[in-house]
Amino acid sequence: MDIEKEKIKNFTDLRTWQEAHKLVLMIYNATKDFPKDEMYGLTSQIRRAAVSISSNIAEGFTRYSYKEKIQFYYIASGSVTEVQNQIIAGKDIGYLNQEVFTNLYSKSIDVHKLLNSLIRGSRNHS
Repeated sequence: MDIEKEKIKNFTDLRTWQEAHKLVLMIYNATKDFPKDEMYGLTSQIRRAAVSISSNIAEGFTRYSYKEKIQFYYIASGSVTEVQNQIIAGKDIGYLNQEVFTNLYSKSIDVHKLLNSLIRGSRNHS
């Protein structure tokens, strides 16, 4: 484990951040064709929530205490749930087809699981 810890020097080295960043890119790609009248509605909301996930992982990474780290990781986790809700809304409204919805939702579940592992790992190293 110490070898792995030495490899992680920056938040971008965290697999959790990497997968969250992939989700951001997927969300931006999926929402680029949303109706223009949604630009300040669902499009903006889901994009901000997705970026919030990776941003809070990055900020939590720089914190030294377990309590501070997990505060940001929990915020990121809440943003994952927010994105999941918005993905469902996008599908139900008809903006996302089933395949895109499935890919986005699956990636969001992966990110959520990785976040839970990151929280447990931070607790064990505090």
